Amino acid sequence: MDAAALLRSARLRAGLTQRALAAAAGTSQAAVAAIESGRKQPSVATLDRLLRAAGTELVAADPERAALLRRARRLEDVLVLAEALPFRRPGGLRFPRVPA
Repeated sequence: MDAAALLRSARLRAGLTQRALAAAAGTSQAAVAAIESGRKQPSVATLDRLLRAAGTELVAADPERAALLRRARRLEDVLVLAEALPFRRPGGLRFPRVPA
């Protein structure tokens, strides 16, 4: 996710306007608008300050953890699908007797 989408998503989740986020982060509304529109690329420190003001934390991505989370989501999807399948009918298996 790019900085513009990340910042906008965090701001909207926090229920903040650009002006309120800018005030909380100690910057201008114009700077927030420029970052969200992609016209300006913030430094890591600026992006971190803005995200913290929106109640979100910027953390470095761990490739192994990201892969593990993707696999966990896939497993969860499979389990949800399996639960949606109809159950087997109760009773024993029916099969022809094999002569001894």
